[in-house]
Amino acid sequence: MQRKPHILVRLLAGFVFAFLLLPLVIILGASLTSGTFLTFPPQGLSLRWFSFVLQQENFISSFQTSLIVATFGTGFALLVGVPVAYALARFRNGLPGWYSSIFFLPVLVPEIVFGFSLLKGVIVEYDLPVITALLIGHTIIAIPYAVRIVGASLSTFDFAAEEAAISLGASPIKTFFTVVLPNIRSGIIAAFILAFITSLNDVSVSLFLTGPGISTLPIELFTYVEQHFDPSVAAVSVLLMFLTIAVIAIVERSLGLSKVMR
Repeated sequence: MQRKPHILVRLLAGFVFAFLLLPLVIILGASLTSGTFLTFPPQGLSLRWFSFVLQQENFISSFQTSLIVATFGTGFALLVGVPVAYALARFRNGLPGWYSSIFFLPVLVPEIVFGFSLLKGVIVEYDLPVITALLIGHTIIAIPYAVRIVGASLSTFDFAAEEAAISLGASPIKTFFTVVLPNIRSGIIAAFILAFITSLNDVSVSLFLTGPGISTLPIELFTYVEQHFDPSVAAVSVLLMFLTIAVIAIVERSLGLSKVMR
């Protein structure tokens, strides 16, 4: 018979949940206000600010830019991170111990320093378009998540299955795609979700790489709140929350969260 948790444990868990959910409740309440200022509790209930946000061309275009940069940046990061994680796991005994640390440098270096370095080295030095610079920057900041999460998935993979497939006549490339990748699919999906959310919400790196006419949604919001104090920012935040919930629901519907989080 399983024992029930102690009352203090349940109280502590309830406090933690309340602490995490309270800011979301405040943002939701502020977005539903009928007033003209960002306040809580709301001054009446209205959807006017959601309608206002969906009619703002600057929010829509910057969201499209964020979506494109996050999707392609995360995709490119996985194209680099999956082979790197495989090599680190497969040949870990033959590689120096410091080698894996190279791919975690974008997380260790402060993002402001990293963003300024990209500004000097990518935009100023090579005069690349803004969208290209954003893709490069977001790909680099997503690589550590791809390497770490896929590497954790590979740490439980039995490479004897790969060797058995090769011994039966399969080529190494075919073995990688038919044996290795299906076994680490959950890790790849988890890496994509985490890297995508990180890229979508990035401010420090994007702040240095955006330019006239091209901006990501977090930078557009950052610029907007400098001049306005209306609840539209809360409405955008709620829409992003619903987008995150929708992504999780799609993953749960198609694969099951229990499979992804193994």
